[in-house]
Amino acid sequence: MAGNDARPEAADIVIIGAGVSGVGSACYLREAFPGKKIVVLEGRGRIGGTWDLFRYPGVRSDSELHTYGYQFKPWSHEHAIADGHLIREYLEETAAEHRVDDLIRYHHQVVSADWSSAEGAWTLQVRTEAPGQKPTTVSLKAKWVCGATGYYRYDEGFTPSFNGREDFEGDILHPQFWPEDYDYAGKKVVVIGSGATAVTMVPAMTTGPRAAEHVTMLQRTPTYIMTLPRIDKFSRALYRILGLRRGYAVTRFKNVWRDFFFVGYMLRFPNSGRKLMRSLTKKALPKGYAVDTHFNPPYKPWEQRLCMTPDGDFFKAISAGKASVATDTIERFTKSGILLSSGEEIPADVIVTATGLNMRMFGGIPQTVDGRKLDLGSCVTYRGMLLSGLPNWSFAFGYTKYSSWTLKVGLTVQYVIRLIRHLDAHGYTKAVPVAEPGMATEPLLDLNAGYVTRNADSMPKQGTRLPWRMLTSYQADKRLLNGPLYDDHLQFSSAGDRQAAGAASASKEQVR
Repeated sequence: MAGNDARPEAADIVIIGAGVSGVGSACYLREAFPGKKIVVLEGRGRIGGTWDLFRYPGVRSDSELHTYGYQFKPWSHEHAIADGHLIREYLEETAAEHRVDDLIRYHHQVVSADWSSAEGAWTLQVRTEAPGQKPTTVSLKAKWVCGATGYYRYDEGFTPSFNGREDFEGDILHPQFWPEDYDYAGKKVVVIGSGATAVTMVPAMTTGPRAAEHVTMLQRTPTYIMTLPRIDKFSRALYRILGLRRGYAVTRFKNVWRDFFFVGYMLRFPNSGRKLMRSLTKKALPKGYAVDTHFNPPYKPWEQRLCMTPDGDFFKAISAGKASVATDTIERFTKSGILLSSGEEIPADVIVTATGLNMRMFGGIPQTVDGRKLDLGSCVTYRGMLLSGLPNWSFAFGYTKYSSWTLKVGLTVQYVIRLIRHLDAHGYTKAVPVAEPGMATEPLLDLNAGYVTRNADSMPKQGTRLPWRMLTSYQADKRLLNGPLYDDHLQFSSAGDRQAAGAASASKEQVR
């Protein structure tokens, strides 16, 4: 890259982030546009995103890898629910096989982004800070930006304020910043939280030569936890019969529809779904266990995302007496543990605050459009991948209910490819969704989880109807995004145009 005292380097497409969304986007875009200059900017020193950042015990996927993996790259490991290091290795293999590893620039963090309609380009200010080198800031021009930064802050997790925190004499850790080679062998551990991270950590910390003496999961309200097989025996049979690629394709197809019907059933018949979850949980735990106290939430299934336990390892840890669950609120931390509102004190040598994430779009990059600062909280999603008032900037935001995250990544990039081809074919330099004045909006995600409600005001919104509404299933999105490329809400223009021309009057051709 050129420094600030020289002419900025120019690229056709810049992808911000080299995690699962960024690597997948790069593969699709490089194949579609072999003649375009594509750059991937990654603030960290390795590929992987989430799967490089998180190092806590047992870190794994909460979705099966036959749908979380890419359509074009079969998942070959026998574990359908996979450990984090296996996923990162899969991303590395994908990047190398599709020759996108040479597009990635590590230790490159975008610190600002400024759009100019006159130039038809973004100017990105990028801070480079490789180990052992002096930090510098360089400029990069981009005709299109793909935001593959995820939806949470990498530099901080969420930890509520706890009375008496300073009194506790043990270690207090957050999973997002787990110390390398931390030794918890023989210690009493309390994990505060009941999301995917806590449900993963509890059984992981009770096994192996470095196992804790006991691990308690402390939650405010009961939680739904569902058992899934770590190894999908049916998919392994398909692999043997049909071969890797066809077996993967059939398994992927099966799992997409399985998830669709299962989650749909839970949402349509919540009382029946609750009874099913309670019955399965009761069977997985010792006779007489207080299932309703700890695993019968006040909310309906899928109002919050269900947690998964591979092969029931969470329940097995409880049944073996190595782990337990406490459902109560915290009065305060004490010298040697946590005092609950009920008066019970849980002894602890280590407290893990698995209390959630802080959501943040695009890594918190400040954006301006023709000199005006963009307020993401006032933007509305268009087709689940563009934002009103934000030109030539797509983002990858996967599913939270019916389907795995990566399924949406593939649909998003394929739509962006069609859109860029349309811009090139008609000489346009700008595509921007324009929302209707006074349009009714809702929070971006239809989940009532704490990490969603805490950050709702700073996140973009969704509308109450298409094309502004976020669809929650792969099948519905596929119908929408494989249909007509644009409508009257998406406007196109060329550099130097006085005003954007409406998409409908600009061209009647439907690009497929």
